[in-house]
Amino acid sequence: MGTHQRRSPVSFMSRPGQTEMRDGWEVVLDYDDEGKGPFLIDLSHRTKWDVQDANLSQIQPRGVTIPETPGQCVLQKGLLINRMNQTQADVWHLSGDSLATPQELAYTDVTEGFALLALVGRGAEVFSIIEKITPLDILSPEKKPPFFIQGPVLHVPCQIVVLGKNENRFAVLVACSRGYGQSMAEELLDAGSQMCLRPAGEIAFCNWFRGRFG
Repeated sequence: MGTHQRRSPVSFMSRPGQTEMRDGWEVVLDYDDEGKGPFLIDLSHRTKWDVQDANLSQIQPRGVTIPETPGQCVLQKGLLINRMNQTQADVWHLSGDSLATPQELAYTDVTEGFALLALVGRGAEVFSIIEKITPLDILSPEKKPPFFIQGPVLHVPCQIVVLGKNENRFAVLVACSRGYGQSMAEELLDAGSQMCLRPAGEIAFCNWFRGRFG
């Protein structure tokens, strides 16, 4: 039986260079005209789980403890875990192969339900783009990456994670409902046009991820 074709909610006008099929997704590894950054990267194919339980302290995705306080994140074993509220957390798999959803009732695979975009570049570049699209404070000195914020981006309810915010390696993840994915990508590219924001493939994110977290 053939693999079900899965489609990202985001499509860039740039011409793909290398691509590969992965669990039914056509993943763009790079584009012919990426340039030097900053980059907007489609990570919608990355595994995403919604975890809900009255006692989240008993749930440990791949052995990783879910943070206790809403808004806190932990990044371990390639998993980014965002504590949403008292009974809910999001798990995004940012590195390695796709993962099978655990059998426990607390887990729901929401990979296809959300667009996930990464905005990666130097600090001044990324911040100049972000400040155009959201009033949320992503530079708060009280918050250390990775940290999680819920709020509007271009008037769309989003989940935002600041992965890194030093001058040379700044990265922000933006997740929204699938139906907003294409519009969100186009508006982000427009907001970053003065900074020469360009689409990039998964390799650009993997390079940033290894450079930041090893």
